[in-house]
Amino acid sequence: MRSIWCVVLLAAVWGQGALAQAPAPHQAIFMYKGADRDARLVERAKQEGSVSVYTSLAPTEATPLGEAFEKKYGVKVQFWRGLSDGVVQRIISEARGRRHTFDVVETNGPEVESLAREQVLSEFFSPHLADIPASSLPKHGMWAPDRLNFFIVAYNTNKVKREDLPKTYEGFLEPKWKGRISMEATDSEWMAGVVKQWGEARGMGFMRKLSDMKPDMRKGHVLLAQLISSGEVEVGLTAYHANAESFKRRGAPVDWAPVEPVIARPQAIGIARNAPHPHAALLFTDFVLSREGQEMLAAMGRSPASRAVKTETSAINYVMSDPVVILDENDKWVKLWDKHFMGK
Repeated sequence: MRSIWCVVLLAAVWGQGALAQAPAPHQAIFMYKGADRDARLVERAKQEGSVSVYTSLAPTEATPLGEAFEKKYGVKVQFWRGLSDGVVQRIISEARGRRHTFDVVETNGPEVESLAREQVLSEFFSPHLADIPASSLPKHGMWAPDRLNFFIVAYNTNKVKREDLPKTYEGFLEPKWKGRISMEATDSEWMAGVVKQWGEARGMGFMRKLSDMKPDMRKGHVLLAQLISSGEVEVGLTAYHANAESFKRRGAPVDWAPVEPVIARPQAIGIARNAPHPHAALLFTDFVLSREGQEMLAAMGRSPASRAVKTETSAINYVMSDPVVILDENDKWVKLWDKHFMGK
């Protein structure tokens, strides 16, 4: 989360100007609920001809989604892809220059929430929002979760047996795990989720004891999954489900388990306030949130946010992190994380 923080601070410097006070130019389009909504949306999106999507989805995921959308509606999808902080930085830079280039953003929930705060996004309606748990939808309506990222325990199957894994994270405090566990170096969000779920005394007591275990800290969730796959790391305590599942599907000796408490982060989709192709923007967002789009994400190993699609992660008992809290309390949790796990 620390990578997004500088971007959020940058946004705060300029976001209180005219942009934040300007009327939403496409509100009538984005909030229309008439009986002819879908037909009108498709017709006018085809007239616009294209939609520009800024995303952190991997090309292997974004490209099939775009091709399926193009085939169904005849509207061209133009992707710009980067890491989540890069996506936010680009959008803020363009907004500062009053360049209205992107139509849709799809990336980490906290990053999209930061854009909503700066009024870069617009409230929108989609009939598919009814399939998203209401508790995960922001009150301002400027984004919706389209997939979930689960913090799970991933392990090398040649070195660790599934039955040996503890049921809760506290089990990793046993001496037998010392020198065998690793964590991603920026996962203060996971720490915050665990502590909030368990309470300050139990949660921070656990973190202090885990710190004494001297877990191996590695930067990057993909790298962590790669190291587990190679056997250099036996167990990753804060791996992403999607990364572990991706390596598993490719035949690597990797598997994962939902050790409690399982913390989930919403990945979000939002529509630009000044979208140059407003109908195509809403139509693409509809498609991603629809059963068809959600099933495509599931087939790629992602965890869809929609309750209409059942996957192996549907039965996980998880705690959803709140992007609002993540942004508001970022400083606090980064300092605690660095103190306990990064030696700062």
